[in-house]
Amino acid sequence: MKGVLDICWIFLLLHTPGVLSLSTHVAVIYPQDPVLRMGSNLTASCWVHPDLGVHASSLFWTLNGQQLPGSLYRVLSPTNLSVTLAGLNASRQTSGDNLVCHNHKGHILAGSCLYVGMPPEKPVNLTCWSRNTKDLTCSWAPGGKGETNISTQYTFKYKLRWYGKEKECEDYTHTQPYSCSITRDLHLFTPYEIWVEASNQLGRATSDVITLDILDVVTTDPPSGVAVSRVGQLEDQLSVRWEAPPALKDFLFQAKYQIRYRLEDSQDWKVMDDVGNQTSCRLAGLRPGTVYFVQVRCNPVGIYGSRKAGIWSEWSHPTAASTPHSERLMSGSCDSKSSGDSNSTLRRELKQFFGWVRKHAYGCSSISMKLYDQWRVLMQKSHKARNQVLQGDKS
Repeated sequence: MKGVLDICWIFLLLHTPGVLSLSTHVAVIYPQDPVLRMGSNLTASCWVHPDLGVHASSLFWTLNGQQLPGSLYRVLSPTNLSVTLAGLNASRQTSGDNLVCHNHKGHILAGSCLYVGMPPEKPVNLTCWSRNTKDLTCSWAPGGKGETNISTQYTFKYKLRWYGKEKECEDYTHTQPYSCSITRDLHLFTPYEIWVEASNQLGRATSDVITLDILDVVTTDPPSGVAVSRVGQLEDQLSVRWEAPPALKDFLFQAKYQIRYRLEDSQDWKVMDDVGNQTSCRLAGLRPGTVYFVQVRCNPVGIYGSRKAGIWSEWSHPTAASTPHSERLMSGSCDSKSSGDSNSTLRRELKQFFGWVRKHAYGCSSISMKLYDQWRVLMQKSHKARNQVLQGDKS
């Protein structure tokens, strides 16, 4: 709080003209720098030294630079003027609101900082994760309606469940979302008790205590080496390959992956959930001649036998690739009716075969995709041959 008071006094000294030196003790405001609950009333007094030769009736008050109406004043004595503020609103900033006493020329005689807020409610949404089992990071949110409007301290505490000594985290993020990271002396296969305490000058509150094993909250780095390439001349497919997160290569776990992709000019991602633990997959049903952005993420399921699902990693950096242009679209149509009929037939056959693939394959089945590739190549050759016959008939 001392640092906050210093900020308040610096503001008073630098932003108001004609400041009298505080070392002269020409005036004093009481109470000095009070901390009050929202909605409270405050009566403050400005006492001036008799040697100053200033009568209290000539003084006036300002709050955050705005002069307060004389109806709020009361002359208590020739050297003492009070002001009463009712139903105080929350402080505009954590460094406090500036209540200042001036002489008739506008010079500052004395100042005080008002801290108006609420005691904290118990922190909520306490969530933890471990990056590659090397650390433990937890985040939380203020309880109730949010901030207290005055300086509030959060202390993240933890201990081994049965025999550990209570410890405090040191590496804090002091902006929302609040978080703290423990990067040393962590124990695996042992549950921790974790909680957060919030405190300010109006009160304190403690979150619910959560119990967890680090192995149950592991997340990995994103998969590396993500590569996206064309599948021959198949105009509606792309092949995606990636490498497992290297940090967990010696751990026993069953990785699970997700892929998401979007068009270059769109922000809507389509997610594939059925990739399984493979490190390659085929995207089908894409638009010909179109640029796609692709990302992959990993979930370390059952690490070292944990019974809980892991936590999804961040998505990998987007990787871009384009599908080949369609030969049908580039060559044009020689007979709209015949071409339309053949396209309808091709779409119907594609839909039938793709339905068979989806019914009999799980995730990205390399065997099914191989058969599908062969079938698609034959269909494209057959369609190309039909177009050439139609063009020959017309000529």
